[in-house]
Amino acid sequence: MGLFKKKIVKKTYDREHMKPVIRASICTGEEVAGFKDIRAGKIEEIMLIRSPEDLERFKEIYEITEEIAKEY
Repeated sequence: MGLFKKKIVKKTYDREHMKPVIRASICTGEEVAGFKDIRAGKIEEIMLIRSPEDLERFKEIYEITEEIAKEY
């Protein structure tokens, strides 16, 4: 109902060494978006995904156009 839309601040990540992933829990179904270090395999969690709008906001913030892979 607000009159003003919150401005989305664009952020960057190391596209050469990191790839966007969604970590999904098998038990609870909880999903967290983040980036996986290709070399080390470590995932840096960025934000909780509760709805498709959250995922779209994550993609917009980091300017991601490709499909994001899920990891369980």
